[in-house]
Amino acid sequence: MNVELVNTGSELMLGRVLNTHQQWLCRRLADLGHVVTRQVAIADSGSAIQNAVREALGRADLVITTGGLGPTSDDITRELIAELLGKKLVENKDVLAHIENFFAQRNRLRPAKTSVETFVPEGALVFLNQFGTAPGLAMKLADRSWELGDRKHDVPSASFHLPSASPKWLVMLPGPPRELRPMFDAAVVPLLKREFAEEIFVCRTLRSTDIGESRVQEMVEADLQRLVPRGLEIGYCARPGAVDVRLTASGAGAEKIVGAGVAVVQTILGANIFGFDDDEIENVVVKLLTEQEKTLALAESCTGGNLAHRITNVPGASAVFLGGVVSYANSAKEEFLGVRAETLQRHGAVSAAVAGEMAAGARKKFGADFALAVTGIAGPGGGTPDKPVGTVFIALAAAGGVTVEQRLNPWDRATFKEVTATQALACLRARMLSA
Repeated sequence: MNVELVNTGSELMLGRVLNTHQQWLCRRLADLGHVVTRQVAIADSGSAIQNAVREALGRADLVITTGGLGPTSDDITRELIAELLGKKLVENKDVLAHIENFFAQRNRLRPAKTSVETFVPEGALVFLNQFGTAPGLAMKLADRSWELGDRKHDVPSASFHLPSASPKWLVMLPGPPRELRPMFDAAVVPLLKREFAEEIFVCRTLRSTDIGESRVQEMVEADLQRLVPRGLEIGYCARPGAVDVRLTASGAGAEKIVGAGVAVVQTILGANIFGFDDDEIENVVVKLLTEQEKTLALAESCTGGNLAHRITNVPGASAVFLGGVVSYANSAKEEFLGVRAETLQRHGAVSAAVAGEMAAGARKKFGADFALAVTGIAGPGGGTPDKPVGTVFIALAAAGGVTVEQRLNPWDRATFKEVTATQALACLRARMLSA
C-alpha cells in the first residue's frame, strides 16, 4: 500500500514551527505495517493544497493531510479539498453539539467563527475532536474527480493516469499535535485495520556510541550485505555522540531476516551497542544503576546541567540520582566541589586535574557510589593551540579511584553539550558493565 502525507501550514514553510507530524505519523504508520512513501509540506494556499492532494491521490492508496481544519482565515484545507472533489459542505449536527458542549464545559462563550468547523464534505466520516473543536474527516473515493483541473484556482489538469480504479482513502487531521495524535490512535488506526490488509513490516534500530558513522558502516556492511538479497534494507543515522544502525524488511520472513541482521551487528559492535529502537543512553544508565543498587552524583561545567536534565527525564531516576552541581565559575568549583585553587591556577579550569577533583568532590559531597564530572571549551571562543574549541575532560569517580578521559568535540555549543553528555554517560555505562 502506498501512503502519502500532506502537511499544510505556512508556518512550516517559514520555519516558525517544527513539523513533528511527519516523524510521528511515519513512525506510527510504519509500526502498523504501512510505510509512508512520500511526504510534503506546503503553504496555506489554494493552488498548493489542491495540487498536492491531487498529485498524492494519483499515486497513493491512502493520503493523510494535517492542518487547516480550524476556524481561522488561513484554515482552508476543508473547503479546498471539498471543492477539488466536487463535494458540497453540509452542516453536521454531531460536530455542532460537540463544539457547543466543548465551550459550555469550560464556561466560555462559543466564538462565532467556530461555526465553519461544523460544515463537512458530504459523505465524509467524522472524527470528533476530544481535545479541540475541529473534527477530523475521512473519505473513501471511488471516482476520479480530483483529476479534473480546478478552475477557481486555475490549476492545470493532472497529467498522470491511474493504473487501476481501486478506491482510495483521504484522511484529514487537525494540526495541533495534542489533537492529532489521540485522534489518529482512536479513529484512524481502526479505519486502517478495517479497510486495508495487514502488511508485515519489521524495523529494528541498534544504537551505538564511541564509533563514527563511517567506521560503523565499514565494520558491519560486508556481513550485512549477504542478507540484502533476502530482503534486508540497511540504514545509518548519526546522532550527537551516537550512531544508529537501522535494519528493515517486509513480507513473509521479515522477522527472521531482521533478526539475522541484528545478530550480525551485535557480534561486530559488541559493547558499543547501548540499546535498541527508542532506548536513550540515560535510560540504560539509570536502569543499570537501579539493578546494581548504585547511586550517582554529577559535577557539570561546560554542559550546564544537560547531564542532570537527561538523567531526570528518566522515570525512576530519583532512586539512583542524588544530585549535582553546575559549577560554571571557578569559584563554584572551589566552594561547592572542593577543587583546589592551586589546581585551577596551575592547570586551568579545563584540565584533567580539575575534572578529577570535580568528580571526587561531587562523590564526597553527595555520598554517591559514582560521580561524573565534565569541564571543557564549548566555544565559539576561548580555545588555544593546546586546548582548541571542543576540548573536554570527562572524569568518573568511584570506589577504586578517579579516571579521566580527554575528548575533542568541535561542534556548535548545543551539539557540544549533547555529545559531551552522551560520552560521559557512555563512560559510566562501560564502567558498570565491567564491574
